[in-house]
Amino acid sequence: MATIFFKPKPVTSTRPDVYEKLLAGVATILLVIVVVALAKGRADWARVPRGIWLHLATVTVALVLTPYILLRPRGTPVHRLLGKIWVAAMVATAAISLFVRYSNPGHFSFIHILSVFVLVMAPRVWLTARRHNIAGHRMAVRGLVTGALIVAGYFTLIETRLLGHWLFG
Repeated sequence: MATIFFKPKPVTSTRPDVYEKLLAGVATILLVIVVVALAKGRADWARVPRGIWLHLATVTVALVLTPYILLRPRGTPVHRLLGKIWVAAMVATAAISLFVRYSNPGHFSFIHILSVFVLVMAPRVWLTARRHNIAGHRMAVRGLVTGALIVAGYFTLIETRLLGHWLFG
């Protein structure tokens, strides 16, 4: 979102910086927490609706890929392929989440704002990469990882949400 209002600074290096290393670490920790919550909630798996499983599957793909994409060399064919898969997983996660309304039955909740954010920003990630706008691409990726994975991931750990209930309940 920031790239809409501010012109990105020129990029002098494509190596991961401190913030990207931090994002990769937090994404890894969040992935471990999700796996632990899933393991602890095993007894309830049969009662979980398919839409939530699909949502969990797509976000897990994004969480698995995030550290690798952020920490490995950029611009390589592998980076580009995994980046396309990551963007597709993020779009799928956001689109699916629009149909997941169990915590606020029949209505959208605050967290759905992040879904709209992803649906707007994910194409920007792809377009900036395609145009070789490294600074814009970097800002868009950071925004999505920060907002859509880390912040949204934090909200899923609240005890009234499924993963939070399994983790802390």
